[in-house]
Amino acid sequence: MGKVIGYTQGTFDMFHIGHLNLIRNAKMHCDYLIVGVNADALVESYKHKKPIVPLEERAEIVRAIRYVDQVIVTDTLDKGKIWNKIRFDEIYIGDDWKGNERWEKTGKQMEELGARLIYLPYTKDTSSTMLREKLKEF
Repeated sequence: MGKVIGYTQGTFDMFHIGHLNLIRNAKMHCDYLIVGVNADALVESYKHKKPIVPLEERAEIVRAIRYVDQVIVTDTLDKGKIWNKIRFDEIYIGDDWKGNERWEKTGKQMEELGARLIYLPYTKDTSSTMLREKLKEF
């Protein structure tokens, strides 16, 4: 069996322990980990807010993590389009998305393409949204 290529994707704004845990856990499942960092316009299209940390800095932070083998900037949430470009074997997402209709469809789509969707433990009690809220208190 060849090397397992893994993929995960996120905004990675205000990098925190939840981000690190996702990336570390993803790397435990594959030989080569590609991490997609969402472009600002993509983030604004679905979160309706701009990231605090600029895209180039977010990508550089992720690139510096020892578990990451490659970083790509992505402008789509369509995992099929991404798979067509980089042909990963597994895709990783936090288990807080389990049961979500969009991710159930993505899992089926990945299966059809020959890739597996793997849910990894979600780190509770921390998120970029929570950090934004805490900053408002100061």
